[in-house]
Amino acid sequence: MKISECLNFLGNLEIKYDGEFETFGLIDTKIGKKVISFIEDGKYIDKISSDISCLFIRKEMLDYFSFEGFGIIICDNPKYEFYKLHNKLCDSNFDYKRMIYSTIIDDDCIISDKSIISNNNVTIGKNVVIEENVIIRENVKIGDNSIIRAGSIIGGEGFLFNKANNKGIFPGKHAGGVIIGNNVEIQYNCCIDRAIFPWDNTIIDDFTKIDNLVHIGHSAKIGKRCLFPANSRIGGYTVIGDDNWIGLGATVSNNLVIGNETRVSIGSVVTKNVDDGKKVSGNFAIDHSKFLDFIRKIR
Repeated sequence: MKISECLNFLGNLEIKYDGEFETFGLIDTKIGKKVISFIEDGKYIDKISSDISCLFIRKEMLDYFSFEGFGIIICDNPKYEFYKLHNKLCDSNFDYKRMIYSTIIDDDCIISDKSIISNNNVTIGKNVVIEENVIIRENVKIGDNSIIRAGSIIGGEGFLFNKANNKGIFPGKHAGGVIIGNNVEIQYNCCIDRAIFPWDNTIIDDFTKIDNLVHIGHSAKIGKRCLFPANSRIGGYTVIGDDNWIGLGATVSNNLVIGNETRVSIGSVVTKNVDDGKKVSGNFAIDHSKFLDFIRKIR
């Protein structure tokens, strides 16, 4: 669609240059589609993906761009206006949200009659167990032989609230999904949030096991054979590779990359990327050997 087709939703905003887009995303989104995004600070110019075709920007940022092929919307609060348009398209008749289909559940599943599963846009594979008081929202796929224990919520709204000058706190709607692989187990009272944009998914890959009271934020990508003991928390958009251990009560912040075969020690708070094979400890987490050296020095 073109920016100019959204005039009714944009109000009095200035369309400096019209442009076409297929979906929404952050400025580093690269999915092979034309993406509309926003930018509020010139220091992020280098992160703009080649898929970005339209941008919400402030007027003072015009000098940063050569506009060949770019659609530009001028506004005082680019992030606010971006999510406002996203929210309105989610509620509109435009071809933006995912197509609706009737929920598909394999005949071999064991599903408690006390669970709640959306009538639309859920696919559940073979030999899946879903216990009592589980809630499965729309746009969720669950692979074969997976188990969802009692009280867990899969595909709920994530925590996306933003502040804008003179506009208070505003939410961003979640139009994406959740993909749970084969042989995954999600134990009691966990929350797995769905992704924000229609093309995106929060992913829990094959053979990963998640203990009680674990939270996985929107658009996080969790690899194969990972283990999450109780009360661990993963921030939105974080990517975690294969064969990782995220310790009891550990927190991994948002927008991070955690490699393969890493270990996050009990109670750690991870705020930086972790390379393959590394073990980190502490708050804020550092290499485990450096953490031990520090502890020895203060004893």
